[in-house]
Parts: sequence; C-alpha cells; structure tokens
Amino acid sequence: MKILITGSQGFIGTYICEELLKHDYDVVGVDDYSKYGKVVRNHDNHPNFKFYEFDVTDPVFLELFEQEKPDMMLAGAALMGGISYFHKYAYDLLAVNERIIANTFDAAIKGYKDGWFKRILVMSSSMVFENTDIYPTTEDSLQQIPPPSSTYGFQKLSCEYFTKGAFEQYDLPYTIIRPFNCVGAGEDETIKNTEMTSGNIKLMISHVLPDLINKTLKGQNPLHILGDGNQIRCYTNGADFGRGVRLIIESKGAINNDFNLSVNEGISVLDLAKLVWSKLNPGIPFAYVCDKPFKNDVQKRIPDVSKAKDILRFECKITLEQSVDEVINYLKLRNI
Repeated sequence: MKILITGSQGFIGTYICEELLKHDYDVVGVDDYSKYGKVVRNHDNHPNFKFYEFDVTDPVFLELFEQEKPDMMLAGAALMGGISYFHKYAYDLLAVNERIIANTFDAAIKGYKDGWFKRILVMSSSMVFENTDIYPTTEDSLQQIPPPSSTYGFQKLSCEYFTKGAFEQYDLPYTIIRPFNCVGAGEDETIKNTEMTSGNIKLMISHVLPDLINKTLKGQNPLHILGDGNQIRCYTNGADFGRGVRLIIESKGAINNDFNLSVNEGISVLDLAKLVWSKLNPGIPFAYVCDKPFKNDVQKRIPDVSKAKDILRFECKITLEQSVDEVINYLKLRNI
C-alpha cells in the first residue's frame, strides 16, 4: 500500500514515516521545509520513501497527487507551534492552513471520484476541545462544548468539517486523528523566530517539554513557568502516535471514524518541570517563578482513549519518563 504524507519532514510526520516504512509501506513525503528549514531525517534515504519538496497550497499539487496515485493520504501539513506561536501567527494559522486543507481535499476527492483513492486521514488536534469542561474528553463531546477560542483550534475544527462535508457530498472515506501533546525527538526551534523571552532565555516556539528542558540545560535558576504550573497535560510519545496511525490505516473499524490518540494519565506543568529538573540538576533544590500566562492557555486536557483501545486495540506503551529522557538526549545532541 502506498501512503502519501503531507508534512512528512515535520516532527510528527517523521514518526509516522518511520513507523510505516518499518512495516513495509511505500511512503511518498511532501514538505516545503517551512517550519524547521531543510532538516535531515532518518527516513530520507529509505528505499521505500520518495520525497517531494513542495508547497501543498500550490495548485500543481493535484498533478503530483495524480502522478503518484497513493491509496491513502495523511493530511499532516500545517502551520503549527506552541502557545506563543498561536498568538504571533493568529491570522496565518487560519488563512494558510485553510488553503492547505482545501487543496488537500480537492486532490483526495478527485482521486476518489476517479476510482483509485481509498481514504483520507486528517490530522486534527486536541485543541478542538479547547473549551471543554468534560473530562475525560470523549470524541463525541465535540457536540456538547463551545467552539475553540484560538484561531489554531478553530481551524483544526474546520479540518474536521472539511472531512464531514467531503463525506456528505462525495462519500469520501475518512479518519480523523487527534494527537494530545505529542513529544519526542525531532522538534526543533522554528525558523519563524520570535524574541519572546521566559526569564533570561528566549522562549522556544515549540511546546512545553522542550522549552522546560532547553531552559534547564541553559542553567536557568529559578526556572520560569508560564502561568501557575497547574495546567494538566497528557504527553504522548511520537513513536506511540505513529503506531496508532498505522493501526488506523489497517483497521476497517477506523473508516469514517475519529480517534483520540494519547496516553490518558495527566501531569501538571509544575510536576513536569520538577521531573526535568531532577534529571538535569540532581542535588540542586528546585526553584521556579511564574510568568504571566498567554491568552488561551488551556488549563486541563485529558482525553478519553477507550474508543482507540476498543476498535484499534491501541494503547500507549512509552512512559513519560522515557519520553523526557528522549527529548533531553535529543536537545543535548542538538546543543539548543
């Protein structure tokens, strides 16, 4: 089976590529290197991997898609980043990502109408649940909660409506996939630099775990935390997430369905900071200060993952401590 992945060279895309290639899929990667610049990934030279440096918003994407004729496509290309990114690029996250997803669906619909394309896999986000008060949050709770406040969360919800619209009008088979705080190696600082600081160190535009590790590695003491540190998150290793995506591809029960792919055990940002500190500064008393939080900093994010367990037989295997060690080792090697 041939799978086309847009955003193949990104952080999550890389884990998915490696998982599929490991299980003998043919993978076609498409990426314009707009987030990290021209990165080198482990899967680049795999014999079953073909890569196109390409902007998915280009109308010529349809020609590339029809040339390759993938059985399925994972729509992973998007502008994305951490909480500071949401504010700095609030308009672009909406406008550019809408162009990306529209072009992606146009190609998928035509391939399906022509009889050779089987299913689109849509990368949504836990941010569609930004304003939930239902915990653990089930897939079906979207019908009961207010829409997201951030433009990023709203656009991810829009991706889900693209999916519903394409199914309703064209019967295009789909699966909606929602990652929750994916972590691991390969998440670097974006080339769209900002000058936001957290204490005496520039805030990484990525997510909370690499940011905490980066500041601790650089000797920040006391450690600066956004908000009061009581925000609850569930951190899912990229390798577990990639395995979940493969099971979705292989499962008939995943067709025309949606899944939260995540661990379901939450930890506060403060406790995560203490864990990072204990690994990098053993014997030094932990000290922290609270910085003013950003707007739309979700306070609690805990998914219900029973649907993935029941239908896909999917459960995460990698512990939080293993993930923290992985990111520490990666950032040490990168000397960020």
